[in-house]
Amino acid sequence: MNGIDRFFQSLRTASSGLAAERVRMNVISENLAGAQVTSTPEGGPYRRKVVVFEPLTGPNGGRGVRAARIESDNNSQFIEIYEPGHPDADENGRVLMPNVNTLREMADMITAMRAYEANLNVQEGFVRSATRALDIARR
Repeated sequence: MNGIDRFFQSLRTASSGLAAERVRMNVISENLAGAQVTSTPEGGPYRRKVVVFEPLTGPNGGRGVRAARIESDNNSQFIEIYEPGHPDADENGRVLMPNVNTLREMADMITAMRAYEANLNVQEGFVRSATRALDIARR
């Protein structure tokens, strides 16, 4: 890895983190929007989604992260409530609700926002350092 590549590596790493966290925030927003959806085109209630990250390693030793895929959360169960008047209630008055815990989603959103902010701070620090280096070089 030459000097210029090393110089820009922190910027590339932070950029990959920004992109990955943006995907994560979008998925969390989708989960919050689907928290009360009891009937989907696929059938049944909305199923929570999760983002799976994977590390990036470049040929020159570069690092980062990417949102590799979005998966359905099959580990948590749908919530069953008794609401006989609901349009999606079965013959016993039970309705299957999505497996979305809004409190958990909000906590995940705060975590994703903090990670996004941290990556943004790295980028801003890079720009400040580069600007300062250019100012010094001009003297």
